[in-house]
Amino acid sequence: MAEPVYEIIQMVGTSSNGIEDAIQNAIQKANETLKQIKWFEVIETRGAVEEGNIQVWQVRLKIGFEVED
Repeated sequence: MAEPVYEIIQMVGTSSNGIEDAIQNAIQKANETLKQIKWFEVIETRGAVEEGNIQVWQVRLKIGFEVED
């Protein structure tokens, strides 16, 4: 059996509820079109502020999925 090979994409997930929700939103959206998602890596975290309050979180991810034969 051959060892797995992975491809990597980048996505930005957003959420007004927090970082974890932003990550989950990106993973769920990627899962709609990609098979065999195996891992993710947070590359960047940022947010938008209005009147001193955080309005939305943005998290840039690398998402790794296994390439099928």
